[in-house]
Amino acid sequence: MPVELRKRKAPAVPAPAPPSKKKSESAKSAAGAKDPAKDVKDSDNKKETKTAAANGTTAPTTTKVAVGDVIDLDGFGGDVETQDGEKTTLKKLVDESKSGIVLFTYPKASTPGCTTQACLFRDTYTALTSTGLSIYGLSTDSPKANTTFKTKQNLPYTLLCDPSASLIGAIGFKKSPKGTTRGVFVIDKDGKILAAEPGGPAATVEVVKKLVGDDDVVDEKTAKEAEAAEAEAGETEGAKDQVEVDRSASTTDEKKKEDEAMADVAADVADTAAKVDDENE
Repeated sequence: MPVELRKRKAPAVPAPAPPSKKKSESAKSAAGAKDPAKDVKDSDNKKETKTAAANGTTAPTTTKVAVGDVIDLDGFGGDVETQDGEKTTLKKLVDESKSGIVLFTYPKASTPGCTTQACLFRDTYTALTSTGLSIYGLSTDSPKANTTFKTKQNLPYTLLCDPSASLIGAIGFKKSPKGTTRGVFVIDKDGKILAAEPGGPAATVEVVKKLVGDDDVVDEKTAKEAEAAEAEAGETEGAKDQVEVDRSASTTDEKKKEDEAMADVAADVADTAAKVDDENE
């Protein structure tokens, strides 16, 4: 009788192991991790945008402008206001001028260097405006601070307030993350940039004087006074430190003299006592 052969069933293929929960969570955590530096930057950008929007301007951006460029004045730099609180724009200022405008930027009203710069533009105002250029000071100061500055220094030109630094950034003088670079920007009626450069109080005036054909730069005495004003804050601190050193040295000398005097007195007492002892013997 023939033997009947039975077929074996194929072994079952094991199901794939489920993914590790721990690994999955780690991957999810890594994917969801945030870059702290990016978060800070995004937060700063949002704040800047929110502040600018509240003021009716665009967020400030620092751009590079070059002499010879012709810019579209419509919307350039957003809105700013005068020390009297009147809203205005770069386009409006240029349109109202005879041949163009001068914007000199300064970090903070009523500080030594900024006062020197503002007064240099005040003292040369007639010469600088002889060809039809209009002069304006530009900073992030409030209208109140600039009104005080203008009144106290008797400035014959308008001061512009740009708290969001929208115009300051547009002409290339906004520091990062904040602050204003001292400089001067000149543009004509056609939107052509005639000057755009940083500089000290006297240097910013010289730029404009050369543009209007006045080759007599700020005299040596005035230039030295401007440099002195820039260094005044540092010198004041240095003087304070020197006073403290002198006081310390003086106190040391006085203490030394007192010690010497006391030593002399002690020696005299000792000599007197010795003489008394000799006489008693």
